[in-house]
Amino acid sequence: MSNLAPIGVFDSGVGGLTVVKEIMNQIPDETIIYFGDTARLPYGSKSKETIITYTRQIIRFLMTKNVKAVVIACNTASAFALDTVKKEFDVPIIGVVKPGAKVAAETTKNGRIGVIGTEGTIQSGIYNDFLNKTNPQLKVYGKACPLFVPLVEEGLVDDSVTMEMARRYIGELLINDIDTLVLGCTHYPLLRNTIRKVVGDKVELVNPAYETAQALNVILKEKDLKSNGIPKTDHKFFVSDGADKFKKFANTILPCEVVETKDVNIENYSF
Repeated sequence: MSNLAPIGVFDSGVGGLTVVKEIMNQIPDETIIYFGDTARLPYGSKSKETIITYTRQIIRFLMTKNVKAVVIACNTASAFALDTVKKEFDVPIIGVVKPGAKVAAETTKNGRIGVIGTEGTIQSGIYNDFLNKTNPQLKVYGKACPLFVPLVEEGLVDDSVTMEMARRYIGELLINDIDTLVLGCTHYPLLRNTIRKVVGDKVELVNPAYETAQALNVILKEKDLKSNGIPKTDHKFFVSDGADKFKKFANTILPCEVVETKDVNIENYSF
């Protein structure tokens, strides 16, 4: 595997761009191939079997681009499919859950942690499992926020409707005296300002995207796969639907210009 090979990153839509942004900032000499499964989002309400099927298809597509590592920039897919696909593909694959859980455990002072995510992520209990393995004394309170992803995908980040939903969802967690809140979906950092207004200054917000980029950097070093070249700008972006809409949104988030986004029929990559 060439050190100059790209890194594959995927999510159900635009949320994974928060992970891409961190990778670009922290390891700028790596090339990124991104896939957003915009035709089939949201993932959070779908079954484990369906998410595993989607994940396999997407990694097969990324492998045609000769990626040297894969980042599952989706909490739901990390919860449901990571363990399965790590056994099936011959490249390093990491998810976003473990890095986020690790920093949450290190951040909390009173041992009371809130986690917001999709229905799939919360129902899987994966954050609870990781956090309790780290420290069995931690109290973890999860809350599914199913409307956050479609609100972000529709560009309603600063809308009054989004603020109202944030108050309803997160208010249920605040009564548990949490001092740390994990943004357990890669779409949610895009709502950081809204969430901050709801939780106030006494609750620390944990963004797994930042920690995931750090974890990727460590793995690339361990596997001797780091590029160690000049900062890259030839990143490529693919989606399963709505390429133009995705490109416009991406250009409001990323530190580089997304010149082109291509549509891909991801169903062609079934086993």
